[in-house]
Amino acid sequence: MAPTNLGYSLREALSHFFRNWTTSLGAVITIFLSLFIIGLFIIGSAMVTSVVGDVEQQVTINAFIADEATDEQIQAFEDKLNSWDNIASIEFKTKEDALADYSGNMSNNADATLSALDGENPLPRSFVIEMNDPSQVASTAQRIKDDPDFQAIVDDGDVDASVLYGQEEVGRLFQITRYIRYAAIVLVALLTFIAFIFINNTIRLSITARRREIAIMRLVGASNSFIRGPFVTEGVIQALLGSLFAIGVLELFRNMLVPMVQNSIGSWMSIELPITMYLTTYGALVVVGIVIGLFGSAIAMRRYLKV
Repeated sequence: MAPTNLGYSLREALSHFFRNWTTSLGAVITIFLSLFIIGLFIIGSAMVTSVVGDVEQQVTINAFIADEATDEQIQAFEDKLNSWDNIASIEFKTKEDALADYSGNMSNNADATLSALDGENPLPRSFVIEMNDPSQVASTAQRIKDDPDFQAIVDDGDVDASVLYGQEEVGRLFQITRYIRYAAIVLVALLTFIAFIFINNTIRLSITARRREIAIMRLVGASNSFIRGPFVTEGVIQALLGSLFAIGVLELFRNMLVPMVQNSIGSWMSIELPITMYLTTYGALVVVGIVIGLFGSAIAMRRYLKV
């Protein structure tokens, strides 16, 4: 579409948009719903990924140390851990620290449990290890088990039982993360395709309704771009309006629903996202809407308008 044809295309597109407002409104609503669901799923996926990421950061390895291990042996193993690439932090817990943590976690029965111990502390010393990349927890745990320095100080001589990281829970966590990402990609692609098809069909109906006008324009020598211009512009307007409505509803969602949900779940889990995430999503919806309008119109013209 040539620049000189832009004003005519815009006037014709707006005129036809309002003249056939029911068809146009149907296209806008369909695009709005598709883009809204796309945006909602992107934001929802980002929230879930953020929550899962927070949980992932809390994944730690507990390596239990025998009571007979000397301070020199423990320090040597800690120095080795500090030299590994994937180790973010190491906390050494004494037997007293372990008992205090146990008492805190068992607050309801702590007194009875401590009385039953009769002054004895059966809990071992341990290293609590955090990783830079929690997804590598299994390989890091195996590396600890295979390390000869750790095998020399392992509690009760049982390497497998002395290196714990919640293997099943961690596996499920990473599996859920993968499923969320795959589902997001599939759903976004599907909804984009649906919106694309609807724009295509709407423009096709518009072409059919104006076929006599198009035939006259061709007879008087109108160029292809001159004929295509109003249809492509109309498709872009419909898609742009649909994307703007979707952004408006998502903003209501961000300002009203998200704070309510956050207040209901408390501070132990945060679903709040940075404003840049929302702005990026909104910008992507506008771009997707315009692209849908352009390509939907262009393909409809190519298939149903022989110019």
